[in-house]
Amino acid sequence: MSMNDMVKKIVKQSLDAQQLASAMYGKVTSIHPLEVLVDQRFSIPSEFLILPEHLTEYKVELGQQTLLIRKGLEVGDKLILIRSDGGLQYVVVGRLNL
Repeated sequence: MSMNDMVKKIVKQSLDAQQLASAMYGKVTSIHPLEVLVDQRFSIPSEFLILPEHLTEYKVELGQQTLLIRKGLEVGDKLILIRSDGGLQYVVVGRLNL
């Protein structure tokens, strides 16, 4: 094994050990409290999820009417998540149309 290959191997092992951010897919299994099942392997509770505003429900009252401007997450929604550095927090990027 050349010196170059050995350095590449050491760098790869170091990066793998750091658990840098990675993309994952999940499915909403509960809304209150929010819970997401990731890759049918493990569930992430709401305290470990960072949910952007565009995935939350937003209603406006206009006189006697209530208008739904943006729907929130629903059970069964498929999501793309990014695991943050170290794997302690998961950022919900968006909903998937599958």
